[in-house]
Amino acid sequence: MSNRLAQETSPYLLEHANNPVEWYPWGAEALERARRENKPILLSIGYSACHWCHVMARESFEDPEIAALMNRDFIAIKVDREERPDLDQVYMRAVQGMTGSGGWPMTVFLLPNGTPFFSGTYFPPTERFGMPSFRRVLTAVADAFTNRTAEVEATAGQVLDYLQRPSVPLAAGSLTPALLDEAYTRLARNHDSTHGGFGGAPKFPQPMLIDFLLRTHRRAGDPAALPMAMQTLRAMTSGGMYDQLGGGFHRYSVDELWLVPHFEKMLYDNALLPRAYLDAWQLTGEDAFRRVVEETLQFVQRELLSPEGGFFSSLDADSEGEEGRFYTWTPAELQVALGADAAAVARAFDVTEAGNFDGRNVLHPVTPEATAVLDAVRDRLTAARARRVRPHRDEKVIAGWNGLMLRAFAEAGRVLDRRDLVSTAETTAQFLLSRMRSGDRMLRSYKDGRATLAGYLEDQAAVADGLLSLYEATFDAGWLDQLRRLVNEMLSAFWDESRAAFFDTAADQEQLVVRPQDVTDSAIPSGTSMAIDVMRRAGTLLGEEGWIRTARSTLERLAPTAAKAPEAFGRLLAALDFELGRPVELAVIGPPADPRTRRLLDVARARYLPNRLVAAAPDGNGRGIPLLADRHVRNGVATAYLCEGFVCQSPTTDPAELEQQLDRFSAS
Repeated sequence: MSNRLAQETSPYLLEHANNPVEWYPWGAEALERARRENKPILLSIGYSACHWCHVMARESFEDPEIAALMNRDFIAIKVDREERPDLDQVYMRAVQGMTGSGGWPMTVFLLPNGTPFFSGTYFPPTERFGMPSFRRVLTAVADAFTNRTAEVEATAGQVLDYLQRPSVPLAAGSLTPALLDEAYTRLARNHDSTHGGFGGAPKFPQPMLIDFLLRTHRRAGDPAALPMAMQTLRAMTSGGMYDQLGGGFHRYSVDELWLVPHFEKMLYDNALLPRAYLDAWQLTGEDAFRRVVEETLQFVQRELLSPEGGFFSSLDADSEGEEGRFYTWTPAELQVALGADAAAVARAFDVTEAGNFDGRNVLHPVTPEATAVLDAVRDRLTAARARRVRPHRDEKVIAGWNGLMLRAFAEAGRVLDRRDLVSTAETTAQFLLSRMRSGDRMLRSYKDGRATLAGYLEDQAAVADGLLSLYEATFDAGWLDQLRRLVNEMLSAFWDESRAAFFDTAADQEQLVVRPQDVTDSAIPSGTSMAIDVMRRAGTLLGEEGWIRTARSTLERLAPTAAKAPEAFGRLLAALDFELGRPVELAVIGPPADPRTRRLLDVARARYLPNRLVAAAPDGNGRGIPLLADRHVRNGVATAYLCEGFVCQSPTTDPAELEQQLDRFSAS
């Protein structure tokens, strides 16, 4: 017998549709029943690629006795955190406040009105790991709710008071370069000079911090900023966090060496990381960085691109009931797949009988010729891996994550001069705007032809951001028209003028116990950071002074705090760098098919210009872009107009002269 989750589209919810637990999705039916019967709510939040979510499901949610306790004493609600980041954000903050830590699966007990009063994460079915059994937790919570009502309500009141306070204490102030310097100094202190990255194990990829380091290198010329970034980028691809055989990045490294990953592959990591490697390639010309970009995007196209043009969310960490089973090897398995070539691969990638992960081996290069050795057998080894049971793929399409991937493909296509990558970006943009938008508001999640959940600030901002990059890759002004609509709706729905702040939910969305507002950048940029960044850049390009003022005022509220906690504000610091810097403004006037127009654009394409604004058109009629207004070809030849910080160079038709102009700006 299936429960109410059988009607959902989320793969995570559908995984629990046949549990003996009488699960509800979050919604009016469950909340009304909790109020009517005066029962506490057991809220369980997770996601499809979560290893410990699967473990708790097998141990507890599939157990008839535990399910009977849940059904008797609670209204059980299951939530996919990727579909409902608002619920995840509010209740994760509650868990962290009550327990001092958080994670998934998240287990939260609520009053019928939705206020949390007890929480945790994973609970085992029997007492172990120094943790109480889930049975004991269920019994104790039910008893407290029934027999110690005043105590429970008092605790809930304290938690609600905590949730109503700002999650990040703000220290508003003026915007000066000293803030960027302070952020860099603090970040450098936490750099792991031995292994790369920041902090210790577990070690997460931090592409937004890499972006900040590269910007610092360009802005301040600090001799350590670029080496810190390069070391980290090389380290991440020299271990098992990067899939040496199939391309793409796993979620994080469980050790400080970047060797053993947590094996799930998330769309957002594989959107943000290629952009960091792309910037590094522009700065250094290091072939390995370009290779990572192309391999990662090839992996995404091969394994996460839907037939309709959107990108799926993730690949699971587990297969055949084991974490990492699909990706790891034994010497015997190499021998079967490669025969006489197995020994060379084993030497190059440290494959031993003892193994480096539960008796198996995560491939990681240990010899200089490792890449060449693997390239020689890649097709055969890939074919052998393809015969294994594949990890589960979460086939819902998240608008915000697709916006991140839209930008990745557009920027890689532009920088690498790969028309095929730009074409993929165009298809994704068309899908998002046609299938995942209601009016000018993005929807959150799409699967099986259905997109019903309202979108959040991150969805609205990320798609707008992707469209800006797509314009730079195509110079099709239609993408800017769509961007303008999304940003105007974003300001209407998510900006609160009275508080001078963005909220993560729209004013007309479901009201939770508190209105979510998380300004910190974590695995993905916050909606606030993306909103500020896209309004500041697109506002300058389109002459939207209101956008610029809103972005600047929000930066003034957040930047002093970001300077003191750079690891929580990587994307916001990029926006601050743009605000304080001198954007390179380049207008190229000439027929798009004219090779002379292309050569001028190639000058900018080949350079690392993080604060660039580039526009191109056959003539200078403006097209709503002030940068193009009243600018024309000279003597019938494609012409470049370069300005930076309100200082303009002489118009030029010569690519070599344009290079010299950019060099002068970079040196000043």
